[in-house]
Amino acid sequence: MTINHNFFLNLAFQLAEKNLGQTGLNPSVGSIVVKKNTVISSGYTSTSGRPHAEFNALNTNKNVEGGTLYTSLEPCTHQGKSPPCINIIKKKKIKNVYFAFHDPDIRTYKKAKKILYKKGIKAKLIKSKRFSKFYKSYFINKKLHIPFISAKIAISKDKFTINKKDKWITNKFSRKVAHLIRSKYNGIMSTSKTINSDNALLNCRIEGLDFYKPDLFIIDLNLKLKRKLLLNNFLKKRKTFLITYKKNFKKTHFFKKKGYKIILIKSLSSKDDFNLLFKKLYKMGYSRVLIETGLTFLNSLIKNKLINELFIFKSNRKLNKKGKNNATLKYLKNISSRLISNNLNNDKLYKKEF
Repeated sequence: MTINHNFFLNLAFQLAEKNLGQTGLNPSVGSIVVKKNTVISSGYTSTSGRPHAEFNALNTNKNVEGGTLYTSLEPCTHQGKSPPCINIIKKKKIKNVYFAFHDPDIRTYKKAKKILYKKGIKAKLIKSKRFSKFYKSYFINKKLHIPFISAKIAISKDKFTINKKDKWITNKFSRKVAHLIRSKYNGIMSTSKTINSDNALLNCRIEGLDFYKPDLFIIDLNLKLKRKLLLNNFLKKRKTFLITYKKNFKKTHFFKKKGYKIILIKSLSSKDDFNLLFKKLYKMGYSRVLIETGLTFLNSLIKNKLINELFIFKSNRKLNKKGKNNATLKYLKNISSRLISNNLNNDKLYKKEF
């Protein structure tokens, strides 16, 4: 009987997608157990990063002995805050292990196969074409020790990014997809200018996500954030940080009392400044951060090559005199992006990977 390994690995990736962006600094992994060409158990990385997917799939009363484990990432071999996944693989007497990527963590990298082989367990790398970029963010985390940085922006058919008469540029279908994109990040970054202008909540208002709220970082170097905002109603339920100059230390008292957490920095004008900030966020446990700001701030990030991917929602309608831009469009115009969805009731979604 021919076994379609890619089919089962793709199922594992579909499980991994469920908690992408919600597993802290640990990668989101999906695992399934197969016997007689049938899935008998499955699991994915829990929120906050543990237990791991392999443990969740194998920690079952079902008889998995002699089964095959398909997992999206090489099983860990090191002792961390929880035992290595190879322990439960050996304990449950799994016969074969197939995975799609080697774990870039040096404590595990290319070690699982050798360790499992000594116990008579076959382990093999099988690359998945369909999910070839799934762990791009995790690889960047491990290599640079900064979060994976994405950004999104909406633009009208006549290339305006601000609607002077309405809060929205795109339609409700695009906005639903935008909420879904937010759910794949454990941090959202914006500016006080954007928050003040839109009175934005920047959460996930979509059925099934239960108003998931990635932690929020607001860049407010001169403390211009309005004191009466909708998001103030959620400060007890959501970590919200103000990033401001160290010289503003005494002025932050009001915001601290409200429930904001303060991050003090010296400067935020150069690429090095941003990288220092991003390294700080990574140390705090943020692996994926989505930027939602206006064109001025976005241009600065693109210019300094600080973005890993950009989502562009393009409306099918023109704004004409109702539209405006606060900054140049030249950086967006120079971006070659690919269409990833045109099924948004005439809106379109493009994506650029840097």
